[in-house]
Amino acid sequence: MLNWLKENTTTARARITAEVAKFKNRTFMEAVVSGCALVAAADGNIDASEKQKMIGFIERADELKHFDTRQVIELFNKVAADFEFDHTIGKATALKTICKIKGNEAQARLLVRIVCAIGAADGDFDADERAIVTEIARDLGLKPAEFDL
Repeated sequence: MLNWLKENTTTARARITAEVAKFKNRTFMEAVVSGCALVAAADGNIDASEKQKMIGFIERADELKHFDTRQVIELFNKVAADFEFDHTIGKATALKTICKIKGNEAQARLLVRIVCAIGAADGDFDADERAIVTEIARDLGLKPAEFDL
């Protein structure tokens, strides 16, 4: 009886920890997805390789792996739809979401590195993509030169 209680308590604690991690990191996940969509839309075309790279990162990142992939894809599609409706509105909305992590330097730096990787995912980190990543870095209070931008 004692072993059963101990095992079930451990399982319950693990589930609760995962749920709390999701809650704490939702803002970061939304910022990552918005940043990825913003960079992917910079060249006017959201490429499948850019989407795949983003999903791969979210599935492997310790701070984000608790999120359901379907949930991430739904959010990405919503952000991408904002760009399809109006590029300026999409950009403003994405930057607003990204700036929610401003002040957390570790998350901001990681986000900039992720969006650099997304920009290069299709084999060409072009000038438009570099310009938007530079803007993201500045909006987050980081120096673009630190990321070779």
